[in-house]
Amino acid sequence: MDCASSDSSSFIMEVTCSDAVRLVNGTSLCSGRLELKSEQSWSSVCEADFDQQDAEVVCRELGCGAPSVLQGALYGEVEAPMWTKEFQCGGHESALLDCGRSDSARSTCSPGKAVGLTCSEPVRLVGGDSRCAGTLEVKQGEWKPVEIFWNLKEAASVCRDLDCGYALSMRKRNEPSDRSVWSIRSECVQSGSALRECALQLPSVLSSTVELTCADAVRLVNGNSLCSGRLELKTEQSWSSVCEADFDQQDAEVVCRELGCGAPSVLQGALYGEVEAPMWTKEFQCGGHESALLDCGRSDSARSTCSPGKAVGLTCSEPVRLVGGASRCAGTLEMKREEWRPVFYSDWTLKEAAAACRDLDCGSAVSTRRTYEPLDRPVWNIGSDCVQSGSTLRDCASSGSSASIVGLTCLGPMGQGPATRDSLARLQEGTS
Repeated sequence: MDCASSDSSSFIMEVTCSDAVRLVNGTSLCSGRLELKSEQSWSSVCEADFDQQDAEVVCRELGCGAPSVLQGALYGEVEAPMWTKEFQCGGHESALLDCGRSDSARSTCSPGKAVGLTCSEPVRLVGGDSRCAGTLEVKQGEWKPVEIFWNLKEAASVCRDLDCGYALSMRKRNEPSDRSVWSIRSECVQSGSALRECALQLPSVLSSTVELTCADAVRLVNGNSLCSGRLELKTEQSWSSVCEADFDQQDAEVVCRELGCGAPSVLQGALYGEVEAPMWTKEFQCGGHESALLDCGRSDSARSTCSPGKAVGLTCSEPVRLVGGASRCAGTLEMKREEWRPVFYSDWTLKEAAAACRDLDCGSAVSTRRTYEPLDRPVWNIGSDCVQSGSTLRDCASSGSSASIVGLTCLGPMGQGPATRDSLARLQEGTS
C-alpha cells in the first residue's frame, strides 16, 4: 500500500497464493520443512505420517517439480504445533488437504523427525538430444520459454537444478511467438533466487528464446573454471571419479574437446582435492579423435580404488586466442563457445585484458584498442564486472552483434613476446 501510485492501464494483475501448504527454511518455494494451515494456524507434520505419494501431492500443489528428497532434520527443528493426522494420498490429488486422513498415533515428533521436503525446480530443456539440452522452459502456472540476458555463469544454475553438470553452451534464437514468454534477468539469478521466483511474464511478441546445453556426462570439479578440476563422469544418475592409471593424454584430449575447452595442458592427480565420488572401474582407450569420453573404448580396470591423490586432475586451456598480430600474444581477441567469434569492445581496461593474457600464458597486458569492422558481426559480449569477480572470459560471455571489437597486446611469456623491453615503452606511449 505504501508503494502505490495512481495510474491507468489495460493490464491488471492476478495472484495465486499458497494458502494451505508451505515449505519453510528452505532455499526456495520448492524446499523446506513442511507446514500446513488449518483453522488459521500453521502445523508441522511428522515424517512417520507422510510418505512419497503425499510428497508428490505437495510438490504439485506448490507448482514445483517431482519430489527429490524426503527427509527430516534438513530444515531446522520444529517450531509450529504438530499436525495430528496421518495422510493417505493416492499421489494424484491436486492438494494435500484433498487427501484422505486418519488419526495419528503421535501427538509429538522426536527431534529432527518433522517432514523436510525438497521438490525439483520447475525447469526443463525441451527439443534437444537429451534432457540436458534444448530450449529452456520454466513453469509458473504453465510451461513457457524464457527470454534471457545471461552468460554461462548464470546459466549454470539451470544445469544444477536439472542435475546436468555444467553449462556448456547457450544460444539465442529469434522467432515469432504465439505465446507469452518469461523474462528472467541475471541480477535476480545472481542473488541466489530460483528461476521461477525471478520470472516476469512478457506478452506474445517477437521473442528471443534460449537453447542451452549442459555437460550431462562429464565434469571437472573443484577447479577455477569449467576447464579445470578433478574428472568425474556420470552413468546411471551417479557421478564417479577416474583413477589416473586408467586415463592418458589421448583420453584427456577427448574430455577437453567434449567440454568445449582448449587442449589439455596439465594431467596430474592431487591438484583438485581428494576423491569424494565412487571410483569408475573401467580403463579408457580413446584414440583422441572422439567427441565424447563415453564414445571411447573401455576395458575392465585392475583397480577398484585409487591411492590418495591419484584420481585424475585435468587442466584444459581456455578457448581464447589472438589472431592477425605479429605473434600469438597480439591481435584481435577471439573466444570459442560453439564457434570462434571476436570479443565486443566495451570500455575494456588493462584489468579486463589481463584475464585474456593470463589465459593465453602471455604475461601481463600491455595495451588494448578498439577496432571497427565495416559491418556488424556476431560477437561475444563480456561484462567487465563478471571478469573482475574472477570468472573466466568464457563464463562471462553472452551472444551479441557489433562492429566494435577488441584488439589486445600482451607482454609475452617470461617477458619475451610482441612487447620486448625496447618496444614496451613505445607501445605504452602510443596508447597514452
